[in-house]
Amino acid sequence: MRARLLPAAVAALALLLTGCGGDGDRADGKIRLRFQSLAWQKESVDANKELVKEWNEAHPDIQVEYVQGSWDSVHDQLLTSFEGGEAPDIIHDASDDLADFAYGGYLADLTDLLPERLKADIPRQSWRTTTFGDGVYGVPFLQEPRVLIANKKILDASGVRVPTAGRPWSWEEFRQVTKDLTEHMGEGKYGIAWPLKEPVSVTLNLGLSAGGQLFHRGDDGKVTVRFTEGDAVVPRTVHDQVNVDRSASRSTLGTGGSDTLPGLFGGKYAMVPLGFSYRQQIVQQAPEGFEWTVLPPPAGPGGPAQGVSPQTLSVAEDSPYKKEAARFIDFMLQPRNMVRLARGDWMLPTGTEALDDPALHTDKDGWATGAELARHLRSAPAQSVRGYPEWKDKVATPAYQEYYSGAIDADELRARLVEDGNLVLARYQR
Repeated sequence: MRARLLPAAVAALALLLTGCGGDGDRADGKIRLRFQSLAWQKESVDANKELVKEWNEAHPDIQVEYVQGSWDSVHDQLLTSFEGGEAPDIIHDASDDLADFAYGGYLADLTDLLPERLKADIPRQSWRTTTFGDGVYGVPFLQEPRVLIANKKILDASGVRVPTAGRPWSWEEFRQVTKDLTEHMGEGKYGIAWPLKEPVSVTLNLGLSAGGQLFHRGDDGKVTVRFTEGDAVVPRTVHDQVNVDRSASRSTLGTGGSDTLPGLFGGKYAMVPLGFSYRQQIVQQAPEGFEWTVLPPPAGPGGPAQGVSPQTLSVAEDSPYKKEAARFIDFMLQPRNMVRLARGDWMLPTGTEALDDPALHTDKDGWATGAELARHLRSAPAQSVRGYPEWKDKVATPAYQEYYSGAIDADELRARLVEDGNLVLARYQR
């Protein structure tokens, strides 16, 4: 689990949270719920606030207060609010952050609270991302495949085969394509730029297509780390592009996705692997005349599968109004509303009816490519692993970063992920 906040920060945050909402109900008999949203892009914030307003107008006796949260601090902030008895009633988070909260008893089991309509509309593979033990502790509603954003002019001029969702590049072909693009572009330019400031989820989620799993649950229910050949495909590809082929930029390894956009716009990189929602930044920031396209990521023997950790809506176990909170979630995730949330966040809905909306199947801005990939999205490998945040921060992130930079070899990477990693996970499974 991630390090907790310093005492002063805890006190300040508790004070802030205390001021965020009321006592649940007041003398006027109205039920008041707090909904903490992590929406941050203007279109997304607007969509969330509009839906809260529509709910409040239609339900005068059950009023919802919009509370703005932040992805940067949500894990520690929620932990503090849970332990302090000040958690929001409705909680926006990501599925890979829920395991410790679910097993810790902080989230309500939604199995008997959600309507059959919503249960049936979201596919089983999406529900797996929020199922821990015998309970369901969140509703997965937005998902984001990783795609390749490419400079279309460079791609077309190079003569390489352009992949489609039905016929993606293999990992071997992808490596050769980045070499060919680098040779075509000339000195000081690269076929690919990997922004890997946060390398773990990228590596694990793309690794599913190559047969990687990394985390294995035994008959006793305990999880251990095993590093197989399938787990090695993605790390080896990135490592060799950077250190052997020189087809990937070394300088971007420690950066975030947004940091690579100027180089993409300026023709320094032909392609950048990014989350699907980055398309909004490209539309807003790309210089006039820049032509870009959305390509599917490489695929292995497992096909174009990739892991995702959908955005989720949960209910706090301590909330005295769980049924009302679940009703609000059902309202938020009506198909038409799910489309509004997806478009506001430039992501894809999990609901099958929403995903069929024509607005999400246009070629403009790559929506159709993303929608094609949606049916291949699977639960991220680390989804239900207790202790994953600590394993990621203390073991996996530094190990992958050092391997990608060439500071350690593949044997050292394997040893650290497995040996050090299992020591961490064991402490959560006693």
